[in-house]
Amino acid sequence: MKEVLGGLETRFFAYAQMRNMRTVRTGELVRPLGLSPLQERELLRRLSRGRLIARVRRGLYVVPPRLPLGGAWTPDEAMAINTLIADRQGRYQICGPNTFNLYGYDNQVPNRIYAYNNRLSGNRTIGAINLTLIKVADKRLGDTEEQKTADGETAVYSSRARTLLDAVYDWSRFGSLPRAYRWIRADLRDGRVRPAELVRITLRYGDVGARRRIGVLLEREGVDEPLLRKLEKELPPSTAVIPWIPTLPKRGRINRRWGVVENGDA
Repeated sequence: MKEVLGGLETRFFAYAQMRNMRTVRTGELVRPLGLSPLQERELLRRLSRGRLIARVRRGLYVVPPRLPLGGAWTPDEAMAINTLIADRQGRYQICGPNTFNLYGYDNQVPNRIYAYNNRLSGNRTIGAINLTLIKVADKRLGDTEEQKTADGETAVYSSRARTLLDAVYDWSRFGSLPRAYRWIRADLRDGRVRPAELVRITLRYGDVGARRRIGVLLEREGVDEPLLRKLEKELPPSTAVIPWIPTLPKRGRINRRWGVVENGDA
């Protein structure tokens, strides 16, 4: 980080704070600061390299709410992802390892943010924030809750029940089976998630594999038959079977109702 700001950099922060700017785009400083396009690009490049602002993409930067003193500045997680997705006029929800930790399923704190969204895929870095963006169809976004950050940003997270469903649905990405079965049992037992809620979310956001596996789990837990039938009737006819625990050999008793090989006790 630069220890002493030059005159132009000082003018930039004075202008940004006066206008309460949270982002700046190429071209926005030319007239108010009396710069040429080349001078503006060099200014933004110096500020970004000095870690006084953070680059979101070429031509778009996030700006700290106040001049950072005594160290490098980075946006918080919510500011980083909100700015990135808003720039593409999209929607997102933080998911996977982040919500596993948020709801107390996993004590490990992820070193990156995982987010379903309807615009971008792949990894991005904004300041010190590492993002893994998982592009999904619009219909797979939903069942969320919002949390406010200390900086006034609103972060969107998958709900508790949606997190449990995705731990089964997206197990290969998150490495979450068979752990997810234990999480679901505990939440059902302690009343944090209701069986009807889990069935509703599974039918709306789950695929055939997730519906089959959750059907087995709910049947094992003695859930009322009408709920099981509601889940069962949405399954297409098939003679193929899938493993209860995908990482174990496909050997064991076959549950014909759900088309699942019960190859483990998880």
